[in-house]
Amino acid sequence: MTPNTHAMHIKNGVMRAILSPGPMAMLLAAALFAVPAMAGDLLVGNKAADTVWRLSLEDGTRRAEIVTGAAPHEIAVSPDGRTAVVTEYGHDQAGRSLGIMGLGGAIEERGAVRSLDLSPHGRPHGVRWLPDGKRMLVTTEATGTLVLVDPAAGVERTFDVGDGVGHMVALSADGATAYVSKIRAGSVVRVDLVGGTVLERPAGGGAEGIEVGPDGRVWVTNRADDTVTLHDPETLDIVATLDSPGFPIRVVFTPDGRHALVTNARAATLAVFDAASHALVASVPLAEAGRDYRDTLLGQAALPIGVVADPRRPRVYVAVSGGNEIAVVSTRDWTVVERWPTGDEPDALAIVPAPDDRQD
Repeated sequence: MTPNTHAMHIKNGVMRAILSPGPMAMLLAAALFAVPAMAGDLLVGNKAADTVWRLSLEDGTRRAEIVTGAAPHEIAVSPDGRTAVVTEYGHDQAGRSLGIMGLGGAIEERGAVRSLDLSPHGRPHGVRWLPDGKRMLVTTEATGTLVLVDPAAGVERTFDVGDGVGHMVALSADGATAYVSKIRAGSVVRVDLVGGTVLERPAGGGAEGIEVGPDGRVWVTNRADDTVTLHDPETLDIVATLDSPGFPIRVVFTPDGRHALVTNARAATLAVFDAASHALVASVPLAEAGRDYRDTLLGQAALPIGVVADPRRPRVYVAVSGGNEIAVVSTRDWTVVERWPTGDEPDALAIVPAPDDRQD
């Protein structure tokens, strides 16, 4: 495979990526990522605009705009904080690539943003780095597979998870087991990454968001059933079912493991659950009264989707897809304290750690 490289230029005071390989492109790209990120940054995938914005975690200032392949759906930052991977899902035509971008380090490490071909695997969506930071897992909806990818060499191994729209992927703490949510099948799949065995069990209607909790249990948001199911990590048996009204679509945990955060897309709320007791701690309204929102898959609506917790500050960031903004939520009192503009149709979120937080 010959990767496509992207270069950067400055337009209207904003560094922007364009397709243009060559030495000058490398130097311009290096200038982009040489900007110090002392407080860390937020990466935002703008699905309709085919861009990723890099926002300062200090105040939401846009530090860069990077052009990606069509429809960047999910973003994952490597454990060392030096590389981000973007799943390029595609619009009308199925995407078959990942966008890989350098985030820091030496100039030769951060110069280019390149496209990694996954063919014949199509519609890449969920993505997760393995703990060693050398390879990643990607769900490919069009081919019903979970692929193990080396960013330097391409697809290493393929796991068949079957039909049913395998959408998001989560990973056990030791990196030995992957879990995939399947929207149409309403199920969760356990993949033994060493032995290759695959187990599938019911979750709930429209199973979409998925994450592994601090105790190892697998949390799945079932958007059609308005529930969150908790699964035994070995058998996938349902051990608890939580109500989360309004199209629960994503779930993540706070860095201390105390809280599970669920975005409810139709209700436009962030549900906060105690990770141990499963009690509802707060329901944070994310929409603004009287505001006009863009057309979304649920009509004209705020449609919050992606969510990520700040590892340093008492804050959570939610991509309000219908409002082209990030809602900044304080974890002290679970209220929206700021709103930051984004590109068109934000969804995927990932944090670029501050230099002191990186794993070297």
